[in-house]
Amino acid sequence: MYLYNLTLQRAGAITHAIYGNFSAPKVQEIVVARGEVLELLRPDDNGHVQTVHSTHVFGIIRSLQAFRFPGSHEDYIIVGSDSGRIVILKFSEEKNMFLKIHQETFGKSGCRRIVPGEYLAVDPKGRACLIGALEKQKFVYVLNRDSDAQLTISSPLDAHKSYHIVFDIVGLDMGFDNPQFAAIELDYGEVDVDSTGEAAAEATKQLVIYELDLGLNSVTRKSAEDIDSGANKLIPVPGLADGGPGGVLVCCENFLLYRNADHPELRAVIPRRADLPLDRSVLITASATLKQKSRFFTFIQTEYGDLFRVTMTYDGSTVTELKMKYFDTIPPATSICIMRKGFLFAASEFGDHYLYQFEALGDDDDAVESSSHNVKLENGVSENGLKSQPIRFEPRFPLRNLDQIDAISSLAPVIDMKVANLLKEETPQIYCACGRGTRSSLRVLRPGLSVTEVASSVLKANATAVFTMKKNLDDEYDSFVVVSFANSTLVLQVGQTVEPTSETGFDEETQTLGAQHMHDGSLSQITPTGIRHVKQSGQVTEWKAPERRNVTKVASNERQVAVALAGGEVLYFEMTPQGNLIETERKELGGDVSSLSLGDIPEGSLRNRYLAVGSYDKTVRVLSLDPGDGMKSLNMQMLPDTPESLLLLDESEHHASLHLQIGLANGLLQRTDVDRVTGEMTDSRTRFLGAKQPTLCRVRVAGKKSMLALSSRPWIGYNDQGKYSIAPISYEPLHHAAPFSTEQCPEGFVAVTNNSLRIISIDRLGQFFNELSVPLKYTPRKLIIHPDHSTLVTIESDTQMKNYTATDGDGDSSMEVDEESDKMNQIGSYQASKGEWASCIRIVDPSSLTSLHSVELEENEAAISAAIAEFDSAPDRGRLLCVGTTKGLSFNPRKSKGNYIRTYAFSDEGKSLSLIHVTEVDAIPRALVQFKGKLLAGIGATVKLFDVGKKRLLRKCEYKSLPTDVATLHTTGSRIYIGDAYESVHFMKYKKAENKLYIFADDSIPRHITALCPLDYDTVAAADKFGSLTVLRLPPELSAAVEEDPTAGKYAGDISTGAPNKLQSIANFHVGEIITSIQRATLQDHGKEIMLYTTLNGTVGAVHAFSSRDSIDFFQHLEMHMRQEAPPLLGRDHLAFRSAYIPVKSVVDGDLCSQFGRLPITTQKTVATELDRTPTEIIMTVPQALQKLYSDFQNCVSKQDESGFQAALSSLKIELTKLPSLPPRLEEGPGAQEERLLARDVYETAVLFTSSLGDDAGFDRNFALLKPYYLDIRDSIPASEKEPLLWGLRLLMLLVQNRIAEFHSTLELLPLDVVSATEVSYVMELEGWMMQGSYANIGSAKSSAVSPYYIPLLDRIVTTVRNEVASCSQAAYKKLRIEDAQKILDIRADEVDAYCAEYGWKKENGYILLQQSMQQDALQGLPEAERIIHNCMQYAKELERII
Repeated sequence: MYLYNLTLQRAGAITHAIYGNFSAPKVQEIVVARGEVLELLRPDDNGHVQTVHSTHVFGIIRSLQAFRFPGSHEDYIIVGSDSGRIVILKFSEEKNMFLKIHQETFGKSGCRRIVPGEYLAVDPKGRACLIGALEKQKFVYVLNRDSDAQLTISSPLDAHKSYHIVFDIVGLDMGFDNPQFAAIELDYGEVDVDSTGEAAAEATKQLVIYELDLGLNSVTRKSAEDIDSGANKLIPVPGLADGGPGGVLVCCENFLLYRNADHPELRAVIPRRADLPLDRSVLITASATLKQKSRFFTFIQTEYGDLFRVTMTYDGSTVTELKMKYFDTIPPATSICIMRKGFLFAASEFGDHYLYQFEALGDDDDAVESSSHNVKLENGVSENGLKSQPIRFEPRFPLRNLDQIDAISSLAPVIDMKVANLLKEETPQIYCACGRGTRSSLRVLRPGLSVTEVASSVLKANATAVFTMKKNLDDEYDSFVVVSFANSTLVLQVGQTVEPTSETGFDEETQTLGAQHMHDGSLSQITPTGIRHVKQSGQVTEWKAPERRNVTKVASNERQVAVALAGGEVLYFEMTPQGNLIETERKELGGDVSSLSLGDIPEGSLRNRYLAVGSYDKTVRVLSLDPGDGMKSLNMQMLPDTPESLLLLDESEHHASLHLQIGLANGLLQRTDVDRVTGEMTDSRTRFLGAKQPTLCRVRVAGKKSMLALSSRPWIGYNDQGKYSIAPISYEPLHHAAPFSTEQCPEGFVAVTNNSLRIISIDRLGQFFNELSVPLKYTPRKLIIHPDHSTLVTIESDTQMKNYTATDGDGDSSMEVDEESDKMNQIGSYQASKGEWASCIRIVDPSSLTSLHSVELEENEAAISAAIAEFDSAPDRGRLLCVGTTKGLSFNPRKSKGNYIRTYAFSDEGKSLSLIHVTEVDAIPRALVQFKGKLLAGIGATVKLFDVGKKRLLRKCEYKSLPTDVATLHTTGSRIYIGDAYESVHFMKYKKAENKLYIFADDSIPRHITALCPLDYDTVAAADKFGSLTVLRLPPELSAAVEEDPTAGKYAGDISTGAPNKLQSIANFHVGEIITSIQRATLQDHGKEIMLYTTLNGTVGAVHAFSSRDSIDFFQHLEMHMRQEAPPLLGRDHLAFRSAYIPVKSVVDGDLCSQFGRLPITTQKTVATELDRTPTEIIMTVPQALQKLYSDFQNCVSKQDESGFQAALSSLKIELTKLPSLPPRLEEGPGAQEERLLARDVYETAVLFTSSLGDDAGFDRNFALLKPYYLDIRDSIPASEKEPLLWGLRLLMLLVQNRIAEFHSTLELLPLDVVSATEVSYVMELEGWMMQGSYANIGSAKSSAVSPYYIPLLDRIVTTVRNEVASCSQAAYKKLRIEDAQKILDIRADEVDAYCAEYGWKKENGYILLQQSMQQDALQGLPEAERIIHNCMQYAKELERII
């Protein structure tokens, strides 16, 4: 087994964040670290945080700092990681990527205690940096610039100190004196040699100052002073040059200290919440400093999220008072950054990250304030042990000094995850239980970008198109929305309100095909009858289309207009310098035009050189618009279907080609490069968007030209971080759209669907999933799906927290109102003492995302595990919910006051719970699962099997010899897969005859299991707490032996000897984050099954198995080349990183391979040559897996495996679209004929198989794909023996569906040798009998069928004929005798009542009364025009039959 790992959604958790000007001067930006991902974020003018660049560094980012040289206006980035190297980066705006400026090795790789990287401090003047380890080692580097203004770095100067643990390091503001660094250290030298423990009790922390002597080029330990034992963080104070006194703030437990050389210590109490117990301390976890011209503010945040503004009263370097004032409360953050534009960015510890805007600095409010003058000590210590009387305050809600303006979604931490299609949509949903405490949530993920609906309005009728225009061409925002209907046009003016207007001068009594704002400020309206040109002066000129040749298609830009007339003539208009729109060229194409497209005019040009024209003959042409060329055809390309929509897009002026997007009638989107000089079309790529033909619109996304494609769902094609992406939009289907920009919605779309007008905007680019969420009260521990009612059950619990809703035992409890949820999200939970727990069980409706029912557990009881079980001994009770709980749980040491399994019954269709009984057990039940009609529980180191009783669960069997604790339980058949908390995976079997459980196989490597998922009967995927993913398998010969063993004794193991058999590790991969859940899933109908996983940092990743040896070889070689050509940014060896703890095995890193597109083009070509591919083929990551897929496909057909057939066919179709030799590209090359024969055989088999299944829609889809092989390229490949049979099937299917017109049009396409074949002539004879009314011959035709494939369709054609006769009889007679009706319809007497009910006929006095008046009554209700149309259509249908 070889696997491919790919990150679907990068980590949401931010571990570090720094602020600076990284891409250009005065550009406010933030660099954040998300595990192994480094990102550059930039708030736009509207306050929305945009991701400028994101890259995998394939290493753990341990520290991050920004610095700049004096006089410089841009910042560098210094990164400390697990690579054993210090790396300096600079962001290149031109290349849109981080560039490595310098890399210096100082130690071993990995996160080690004595290897620097954990702490990083920079001199405020950018002269030096210090990188330190948790213990002992510290290096100082001198930073400078050479004569070319390039950064240089000195050799490291060590400042080591053995037996010293470091808690924090910062750089002090010393102006241009020698740089100094402050550190909190703890000397444990005497602790190691003191066995009494007295030295440990007396050990104190010290504030140590290190000074770099720039003259002597050395580092000295200048001073070391004792400080509070609770010190945990340092904050540098701006120096005299920046308007401050200098020194450092020391954050301690419950106190804030000010320290400076030769200055007395100042101490201020940190205010605490009114509900915080005295045994709970207050620590500062994040800080940021805001510097203004004459003053500065330091903002600090506590572990509970409370923000305080720290100020000082000082004169020069003498500080007389230290003050802390409550500011606001936001979610606790790992880092906070204050920007000069007045923004505060908070990287939350858990959940979403937020961008706030300062509304005030808190100068005028009456918030609680603490001062160093108020600290009063009573004998040094107060009676509560805090060394001072506490200052209390109530957290503020809502915010007063801050205003939240944006939120960045984060799933971190994901506790549990399930994949299921509970809502019966096109794709399954991913349900994630996320977050911590009151900021927890249940989130529903769907593939696609999320959008915001800004406005919605009902129109008077169904719209046919929509356009937007500005009042003046240089305006920033749009002023008009033009909505076209079948026979009219509505023009809306956008301002403070949206109102109809006639200001544009458009004709509102006709349909509008196109609306364009011209370069001189005039407006053009293109209608079916011509072009209406409205100049700024109000003068109107019109061009009229020739009689009976209406305009059918239009394309335009600000200087050019092209229209297509019925019949296939294309006319080209161009603006003259005098402001007139005149016809300059026309061209007859010989067939109707299906679509047109004109690109934007390049900067500095007067026209776009090319016009793209699509025709109903399934071709697309590029015509030259250069003067004198006469609209010469430069290039033509055959397509697999009609090009219903075209979009010529110039995405980048630096690219050598334009991009022609083609929406085909079969739902495919084809992207073709058009050469800027020659107009040649090359490098076509296709993608299936949906069952509906795509309609393409030109829009702008993130300031760049992009494409909106409207199919059965909307799609957006855009450039993100230098890479072109096309992603679905999670919104209902739209029919027409246009770009729309207003002050409130700078980059949105106005769209119509039926009679509704919508204004929508995309929330955030670059995300694979969009989210909907429901808030939870406590940290979720487990997520379960009820298999019958499709509801979600969560169990939630938290320690040191009180319930904040009044509930009564096991009674009902609903979620608080939105305001209460918002309050809890902002200020957090109600605090409680250590050892106190709050917990609940919740039922959630996945469709409305509402809480249906909630059960609060008794005080101090916590829910740990849960499972839904159906007991064979009590089938009348249905499925029961079993919840494992513990009471009074405490840690270090771990103990509890009681452990239980609570059993609940579902009622009200799974919407509520009622308690049945509570069963006490002897240890914490960490895992529960249904097994063999009973409940299997992992209780401590024991596995127990329970049955249900009237008053409690009844123990039936147990196994006591597991090594430590059961972490996870899964079952398949009679096997049980146990994930041990410390000793990896165990395979257990249950012998029902002996009522015995025994271990028969385990792993040879100890692993701390966090997640487990069975892949098949012998294989499991397991994840451990060190971030490794492993696939373990029981050898097949051992598996067979275990199943055949009648005694179980041979394969039983115990705790001392272990299991007699060992699992084989067949794949290993280091993800780098703790995996919390693993699920097997299929993310699309009939798609390939993959393994989906989520991590503690909020990453969603996928692992899928390669299906061919060719794919494995290709990706392994690509990965090898990428390791050489694109080494990780922070210097960590890629192979070593993916092999952390356990060597990587049989897994290809898709995140590394996907970076191929970021290589320089010359490097791409070099690598592609080595792999015998083109760069484009590698970027598309095309694995050649056809032969293996084809074999699987044929096996499914031979076994009549419908589900396997659909999955194999979907995979084959995807691979076939990537072959350039197949339609529509038809590129010649070695093996082209073999590829075409293979594709034809696949589609022939698919047509026959779907026909045998009675799948009409599948038959039509597959035959449409087969058709080009029988018509377009029939002469280039050997004839198929199946061709006459399949054409006959196609014609017979059309007869069955009564599609007579399509039958004849199809017949005209057939070659003569096919028409004369028996299979086709037989169907033609059937059609003749239908036209003649020889229904008796049709009924007997089954006996002479020329193929067994015809028989199911012949059974159906009798029904078709009978329905047609019934319809004609209803129109011809008012009543029929029952005997005559039986004869006419060829039905038995016992079938008469059923047919009367079907057609609404009545039986009366031996007659059947035919309700022919119903049709007439229906027609009477139609408008006159529609009634005429209906009669004409009926007339045409009957005329066609006669002919």
